[in-house]
Amino acid sequence: MQSMGRRWHGNRAARLLVGLLLITSLSAGAAEPAPLNLNLKDVELSNLIESVSAITGRNFIIDPRVKGKVTVIAPGQLSPEEAYQVFLSVLSVHGFTAVPAGSVIKIVPEVNAKQDAIPTVTDRDPGVGDEVVTRVVQVNNVAAVQLVPILRPLLPQEAHLAAYQPSNVLIASGTAANIERMVRLIRSIDQTSEAEIEVVRLQHASADEVMRILTSLSAASKGAAAGAQGGVDSDMKIVADTRTNSILLSGDKSERNKVKQIIDDLDTPLNSGGSTDVIYLRYADATELVQVLNGVSSSITSGANKGGTAAAGGATAGVGNAKVTIQADEATNALVINAPPDVMRDLRTVINKLDVRRAQVLVEAIIAEVSSDKANELGVQWGYDGSSESAPVGIVNFGGSGSGIATLATGILSGSPSIGDGLTLAMGDTNGEGSGVAAVLRALAGDAETNILSTPSLVTMDNQEAEIVVGQNVPFVTGSYTSTGSTSTVSNPFQTIERQDVGLTLKVKPQINEGDTVKLEITQEVSSISSSTTGASDLITNKRSLTTTVMVDDGSAIVLGGLIDDTLRESVQKVPLLGDIPLLGSLFSYRSTTKVKRNLMIFLHPVILREAGQHAAISRDRYGRMRNHQLGMRERGVHLMADSEAPLMPDWNELLALPPSFDNWQQQHPGESRVQLPPAE
Repeated sequence: MQSMGRRWHGNRAARLLVGLLLITSLSAGAAEPAPLNLNLKDVELSNLIESVSAITGRNFIIDPRVKGKVTVIAPGQLSPEEAYQVFLSVLSVHGFTAVPAGSVIKIVPEVNAKQDAIPTVTDRDPGVGDEVVTRVVQVNNVAAVQLVPILRPLLPQEAHLAAYQPSNVLIASGTAANIERMVRLIRSIDQTSEAEIEVVRLQHASADEVMRILTSLSAASKGAAAGAQGGVDSDMKIVADTRTNSILLSGDKSERNKVKQIIDDLDTPLNSGGSTDVIYLRYADATELVQVLNGVSSSITSGANKGGTAAAGGATAGVGNAKVTIQADEATNALVINAPPDVMRDLRTVINKLDVRRAQVLVEAIIAEVSSDKANELGVQWGYDGSSESAPVGIVNFGGSGSGIATLATGILSGSPSIGDGLTLAMGDTNGEGSGVAAVLRALAGDAETNILSTPSLVTMDNQEAEIVVGQNVPFVTGSYTSTGSTSTVSNPFQTIERQDVGLTLKVKPQINEGDTVKLEITQEVSSISSSTTGASDLITNKRSLTTTVMVDDGSAIVLGGLIDDTLRESVQKVPLLGDIPLLGSLFSYRSTTKVKRNLMIFLHPVILREAGQHAAISRDRYGRMRNHQLGMRERGVHLMADSEAPLMPDWNELLALPPSFDNWQQQHPGESRVQLPPAE
């Protein structure tokens, strides 16, 4: 009972103090609030919140966890706004804070405040005292993420601090006073540094070589005081720009001056005529590259030494007392260059840009031709022989009709008749003793069809002409000669023969343009021996030729040319008047009809092979096609022999497999090569 009495007595005293505060604040009227005396001892926090709400006119929502007693000693008089700031400080001391939420203010534990809708302030309105706010601080000269570990220990545990790298800002949540103190620290740290970037251009030395020396000095000075042994501060950043032959320095100004002095000592001309270097090429041809480099060195030296003359052919050129000499070693595909350092540097730049892997082009041509040749001949020839030498002789002979009646009669009389193609019927007296009439009937029909599909393909490097020929070398008689001596015997007979390729010829020179287009210079010829022999006294060849330049996209197909030909030819030979007699006129005439139809198309399909994997994939595909054909022939079998006698290429994986001896050696020597290649530049 006594303890309950004391508690009631304490609460009563607190209520009396709060009442006095209210009376004091209201005594001056509504026009201007009167100063307050805020002296409290062991007052419930809820009572203080109620009093501050009455004094300031603010509405509060109290979290159930907000409990405790407070003591405030303030002998001076405070305005209502000052009293509210003291109230916020009291809440902060007890681990609570006030969070505005519209027309009300929530009193919550301070650890939960940063997850609530606390106000976001700016540099112009940063907030006051222990008001919990969020503020975004822009950092200009240093990385914001580097400031987080420095500033985080200075903030209370419940405060929040994070960096956003894309915009280089800091996001902080806490009391306005703490954040304002943090901003002042940031402004002191966020200052421009003397570690500017300085560019030192070299006149004689190579930027790569100077950087190598400076890097070695920097590594040697680690662990010791910078400059103690004449080295370079390890915090210095040194970068070489080979394009402009310059050194970029970043660091303290005094350290930069020290490095610049070292660079000046290294950047001195050589006393000798030049330096010699051997450059091994990966892809380019050393003999072809010499001509280009000679021209480049001549232009460089003539520009550097006006008035000097270059040596003949550009093999050597003067630069002061030095000469530039470029030689090619075909055995190792390397360049041996003797030149001053500045010329050597420029030549190396040219070599690095020219010695690149050249793209290759796979060119596939499709030649499709379908032709049909038809020929029909029908005719009658007559001959008459008198009974004596004085009797008349008459012959009806048509040219282009195979063996004529005169030739046939002469052959019959000599015992070796020559009969042409087709059906030949001869009627008449063959003993030669009396007169008589002879007739020859000749009928011929020819039909030839051709269906050709050729798909030649070849791979060549960019800007390199390639040719493929598939066919036969056929002899053609161009002339003959015989000489007759005094004894009428033939001596020294001979014939002149010219051999020509008959088949398919494809010449291609690709040029890869910027992007995925290919310029192709094409020469294509398709020739064959005609299967039609009508009226032929020698071989007849069919020829299709095409020369053009086209532009094709990578992987596309284009038609190069075509031919659609339909020819009908009729010819009639007859005896005047007699050949015009109806019906009977056919006995005194010779007719021939020829019909030729041809349909030819040529297509092209180029593919750019930039990577080694593309070349391997296409090779594997073509290899598989050929092996599948051989497997099909083996499945059909071989007559009179075992089926295994049919040729068969090995499997692709077996073809590429390394010998077991090499595998064992490579396992024992990983990363090594049996062939010692020159080091790569």
